[in-house]
Amino acid sequence: MKNNSESLIYQELSSYSNERKREKSYLFFQAFEGGYGEGDVFLGVSVPDIRKVAKANYLSILYHELVILLKNDIHEMRMCALFMMIHHFEKKNSPISQENIISLYLTHLNYINNWDLVDCSAYKLLGRYIYEGKADASILYDLSKSSHLWTERVSVVATYYFIKRDSFDITFRLCEHFLEHKHDLMHKATGWMLKEIGKRDQTAEEMFLKAHYKHMARTTLRYAIEKFDAPLRLSYLNSKI
Repeated sequence: MKNNSESLIYQELSSYSNERKREKSYLFFQAFEGGYGEGDVFLGVSVPDIRKVAKANYLSILYHELVILLKNDIHEMRMCALFMMIHHFEKKNSPISQENIISLYLTHLNYINNWDLVDCSAYKLLGRYIYEGKADASILYDLSKSSHLWTERVSVVATYYFIKRDSFDITFRLCEHFLEHKHDLMHKATGWMLKEIGKRDQTAEEMFLKAHYKHMARTTLRYAIEKFDAPLRLSYLNSKI
C-alpha cells in the first residue's frame, strides 16, 4: 500500500483481525469461485471494530484518500471508507460536502459490491440525500434498471430512509419492479423493506401483498410477513388471502 493514510487504516484494522472470522467471511459472503462475492478479500474484522477505526480517523482522511480506500481490494477497508463517508455526510461542519460524498458513492458503486456494504450505506447516504430533496428520486429508478445486482439492491435499500419517515410509495414501486427478479439477494432485500413498512403500517403492507403476494418469490414473502401473527402468516403462505 503506497498511500500513508491507506497504510494507517490497514494497520489499525489488522490489529482487530481474527483468523477464524476471516475464514468464515469467505463462506458467509460467498467469496469463493462462483459465489456472488467471488474474489473478495477479508481481514476478519467485526463491524463494531470497523466502526471504531472509521470514527477515530475520518476527519484526517481527505476526499482523494476516501476514493483510494473505497477502491481497496480488502472488504473491511471498503466498509471503513463507507463509514467514514457517513460520518462526513452527517456532520454539518465536515470539510467534505454532502454533494461530494454522494458523487463519490454513485461513481464508485462497483466497489460497493456485497450486501453488507450496500445495507450499511445506501439509506444513510443516498436515501437521505434524496429524501431531503437534494436529488430526484429518478436516480433510484435508474439504478433499479441497471441489471447489476448490487446497484439494484442499492436502489431499494436506499428507501429504508423513506420508510423510517412513513413514506412508502417509492419502496412499493421498486418492490413491484423487482417482483420477478431472479436473485435471492434481491428477494431478501425487497422482503426486508416490505417487512419494515409493515412494522410501521401493516395495513399499507397488506394492501401491497394482497395485490402481489401470489406472484412474488417465496423468500420475499417469508421476509415480508415475518412479523405477522402466526395465523395470518399461514394464510399468506397457503395462498388463502
